[in-house]
Amino acid sequence: MAREFQRGHKAKISDLTAGTDLYVGVQISGPGLTFDISCFGLDADERLSDDRYFIFFNQPKSPEDSIQLLGAQSGDTESFRVTLDQIPSQIHKLSFTATIDGAGQMSQIAPGYLRIVAGGEEVARYSFDGSEFSTERAVMLGDLYLKDVWRFAAVGQGFDGGLDALLKNFGGEVADDEPEAAPQQPAVPAQSQAPAFAPPPQAAAPAPSFGAPQAPAPAAAPVAGATPPAPAAPTSPQTFTPPGQTFTPPGAPPAGQFAPPGAPAGQFTPPGAVAGQFAPPGTPGAFPGQAQPFGGGTQLAPVPPEANVRVVLTKYAEAPVGDRWTEQNTNLVRATLTKDAPILAKQGSMVAYQGDIDFAHKGSGLLGKLTGALTGQGMSLMRCTGNGEVFLADEASRVFVIRLQGEQIYTSAQGVLAFDESLETEVRRIEGAGLPGGGFFSMLFSGTGAVVVKTRGVPVVLPVGAATYVDGNAVIAWSAGAQAVTTTSLRLRRSGYARQTTEAVNLQFRGAPGNFVVVQPFEV
Repeated sequence: MAREFQRGHKAKISDLTAGTDLYVGVQISGPGLTFDISCFGLDADERLSDDRYFIFFNQPKSPEDSIQLLGAQSGDTESFRVTLDQIPSQIHKLSFTATIDGAGQMSQIAPGYLRIVAGGEEVARYSFDGSEFSTERAVMLGDLYLKDVWRFAAVGQGFDGGLDALLKNFGGEVADDEPEAAPQQPAVPAQSQAPAFAPPPQAAAPAPSFGAPQAPAPAAAPVAGATPPAPAAPTSPQTFTPPGQTFTPPGAPPAGQFAPPGAPAGQFTPPGAVAGQFAPPGTPGAFPGQAQPFGGGTQLAPVPPEANVRVVLTKYAEAPVGDRWTEQNTNLVRATLTKDAPILAKQGSMVAYQGDIDFAHKGSGLLGKLTGALTGQGMSLMRCTGNGEVFLADEASRVFVIRLQGEQIYTSAQGVLAFDESLETEVRRIEGAGLPGGGFFSMLFSGTGAVVVKTRGVPVVLPVGAATYVDGNAVIAWSAGAQAVTTTSLRLRRSGYARQTTEAVNLQFRGAPGNFVVVQPFEV
């Protein structure tokens, strides 16, 4: 079964197939559009330093045949054969692109895909459609790139220029003396039997559901030799009307004046009305300070280009990938998972994910359940495994990532959103007079990895001094070198703590200079 890729997802080829003889197929279409599908063989600097590795309709193969253009087959608009173990060492990336030949934009394309087939079986597929693009005329669909081993990346990046601009972007040069006649597609040698790397041939069938809808013949393009219909009447030259003004055709009443059906052209004034000031029944008058009554003849100004939905939503775009943990914004964190490095997260904290991710309940065993019941510090966790990205949040709480490099940190369980499974965890009891029901407990994280902590509001980090006291409900985390003991406040009691129905209990922190405690501006 083919593995589905989303834009930005990457994987090792060895995780998809053990073979190195690959078939890369591209399916792309759009009403009235013609596409050039190419492969750029790039060096370590992602430049086309050797133009013999620009594989397109006029150069169908590389010198050693490691990259070959096969043409349309098996339902694909264009296809390639790539033999990874024959690609020369100076080629580090193969970028598969599609450009529009002529007028048009990528926003007009129908749903399509780029797929990889090995041994006659499809192993990877990246699907796309026109909603992902706007005015672009080219798109970089996917890459096969060398990073220790060969890998695949679903790119889906639009490019405003056409094939020439894309060639220049990769460092190539466009010849000035191109022939006027369009080059013909090279014939692909007939084969008695399909190669093993290719997908099985498909029988002739109606256009698939993801194909471009066929426009009616008269509307698609004028038929060669056909006589266009004569216009009904000569038309006047088109005029330009600036925003905020109206265009009055010849013979029509002036703007803002009403003429009933059948009335002669020109100004119409009903009996008893002031000339030039007639409004139809039901039209409200102008509000104070309004220049024109609502519903008048003033033309609405066009929507400015900067109000386009893509432009408006740009500020909410996904943050660039950092390391394993990326703070998407103040309330959302993204974890990038691999098969051998799962994470643990609070149950119900997943708001979105991309890729092949599995979610399972993480049992804590009998001892863990007893500890959680006695201390109030128990956690309901889920284990997230696989390849992809997981977005985590908890009731719009603020989140931040604490990265440990062989270090330790204490937290309250209520303040933990997620953490690397590789970290060691331990529940510890704080010494001193405890809270009703058995004292105050904390969680100790040790090792190398990250802990995602959540707070209500913007937290404050306090340096630990000789007498630092924090409400037990507001403390989020503290350094491992700080000593914490519970104590009962004799001076504040109930009046100094919000929503306390029993004796007020807080924590006193002691430690050497350099220790800290993190406090949230919220009372549980």
